[in-house]
Amino acid sequence: MTATDTEDPAGGSRTRAVPRVFVSHAAVDAAAALRFVAALELQGIRCWIAPRDVMAGAQYADAIVRAISESPIFLVLLSAQAIASPHVGREVERAGSKGCRILALRLDSTPLTPALEYFLGESQWVDLQDGEPAAQARLMQAIRQAPEPATVAANPARPAPKSPPRQVRRAVLIASGIAIVVVAALLVGKIMLAPKGAGQASNPATSAMSTDKSIAVLPFTDMSEKHDQEYFAEGMAEEVLDLLAKIPGLTVIGRTSSFQFNGSHDDLRAIGAKLGVAHLLEGSVRSAGDRIRITAQLIDARTGAQEWSDTYDRQLGDVLKLQGEIAAAVARELQIRVAVDTAARATLKDPRAYDLVLRGRHAADRNDEAGFSEAVTLYTQALALDPASSDAASHLGEGYRALGDFGYLRPGVAFEKARQAAELAIRLDPKNAGAYSVRGTVEVLYDWNWPAAAISFQKEARLAPGSADVLHDLGFLALVQGQWDEAYRSLKASNAQDPLEPRTLVLLSLATAARGEAPEAEELARRTLAIRQSYNWAHYLLGCYLVQRGDGKAALAEMQLESAEFVKRTGLAIAYHALGRQAESEAILARMIAERAHENPFEIAEVYAMRGDADRAMPWLERAYSQKDANISYLKTYPQWSRLHSDPRYRAFLRKLNLPVDE
Repeated sequence: MTATDTEDPAGGSRTRAVPRVFVSHAAVDAAAALRFVAALELQGIRCWIAPRDVMAGAQYADAIVRAISESPIFLVLLSAQAIASPHVGREVERAGSKGCRILALRLDSTPLTPALEYFLGESQWVDLQDGEPAAQARLMQAIRQAPEPATVAANPARPAPKSPPRQVRRAVLIASGIAIVVVAALLVGKIMLAPKGAGQASNPATSAMSTDKSIAVLPFTDMSEKHDQEYFAEGMAEEVLDLLAKIPGLTVIGRTSSFQFNGSHDDLRAIGAKLGVAHLLEGSVRSAGDRIRITAQLIDARTGAQEWSDTYDRQLGDVLKLQGEIAAAVARELQIRVAVDTAARATLKDPRAYDLVLRGRHAADRNDEAGFSEAVTLYTQALALDPASSDAASHLGEGYRALGDFGYLRPGVAFEKARQAAELAIRLDPKNAGAYSVRGTVEVLYDWNWPAAAISFQKEARLAPGSADVLHDLGFLALVQGQWDEAYRSLKASNAQDPLEPRTLVLLSLATAARGEAPEAEELARRTLAIRQSYNWAHYLLGCYLVQRGDGKAALAEMQLESAEFVKRTGLAIAYHALGRQAESEAILARMIAERAHENPFEIAEVYAMRGDADRAMPWLERAYSQKDANISYLKTYPQWSRLHSDPRYRAFLRKLNLPVDE
């Protein structure tokens, strides 16, 4: 592949494109590899990584060989597993024979084999000693300073995509949503863009506030006469956030964190400091009949001063058809170039369907059984009105996923429906990143198929590189497979982008506990509850930590606060046993067996596991396996099972799940 020239969008000058990078890694290091790929691709550095870029129907080995031959730069991630991997060794050998420039990224200090020493002796080395952001920066510098590569014949059947320019000069991607393009385009005109890596610093307040390229979108205010359009106002803000998040170089705080301030009377400067951003976007929505008015304001988060504001009136039924016209009008006003994506993702064509999807999102935010069930109903109605809507199908899949994940609907029903909806969404729009997230989660929680989930999450990562959701999913997959350090890094990076997202904090707490950092894990559980006091399972997790450190009384108090009733019972049975109140513990356990054995056998097994009673825990665990209990995915992760780690039956069960067994 030849380094090419690209036109500068601002003028006629031409700059050298960055050549493609082949990324070699062991399977267990996939999460780390994808984080680095996401960071590089955000800077316009094209990467090739398997299995993400192996085309459907292609021979895997042939695709690897061809990709190495077409990539002037070869990046290998070195870990104990990679050094022992024959396929990594073969890839390094081929890269050396083809004259590729080899970069080596060391994930740990495992000594090289003599063969790898031979091929990597003159390579440029980067390690993680100073953290991922520093390593990413050194890699980018090394790649950009690479000499002009020799010409390599391209594959005529698969032309290489044109490398994107390094700087996006006030260009705006036009996406779906009612008047959202207008707001986002104006914001891009006001905020300079700069590079953003996937692995941000863990403290968003220090990392984001050091630049002028960060923003949080606050929930818009419902200004309708009846004040019954809150769901619609929040939906508008979310559409703005989603569009801004696609702009390279702009750090956008995640939705969950931004929306924590819904109805807040905090000073805007205080909100900006809490979220660690330089800018805030707030607005209001007023609808009447088929007309809608959106007012938006851009605020300097450091001073509280208004930087820009505008108001837009549109007809509800026509606005989706007028996106290009609106974008052109904004471009003329701002005198900026607008890149209209004529092949944009399919959107909801029917305003009624769009309204139902927004209502569904609002219902799901309640994070309880009634909210998820209502959301599923609304998404189903939206899909009936607009059968071509990939977004409605993807949200439907997420709704069923939540019902199954939290145990509100039997796994065989919830996860199969979630899978069907996700596959429909992908067929309707292969670029729907959220659909791949749903599919990958089903493959983790229901199929226990870790390689398939990795492929789904890799596809999600390619469509939304470096996003908080992608980093969460990669961390989740690493966590359930016992890859504690990988999980910790991914989840920490996700938390940096969405610091008030409780689901990420819970998983980060589990990863931290698995690394042997009990006080820090407990603190993360408490932080989760400080953000959302009723978050499912958080009180229970904290209670289990307290039992492990011998504070049964405090554990009981936490278990009594758990919001999910069946989880609360599990926690009470554990806490009463820890306090020596056996009769009360047994009474609750007997009730669990009588009422929940057909739905939650894993929780029953968990009570016995916390007691150290392997003889009773293992049969219930086998029953959970036969009933496809989703909690089995967390078996290696949950601290409740620590007392059984040395039991041969437990270890055999891990092997049955294709999970690693600690020696």
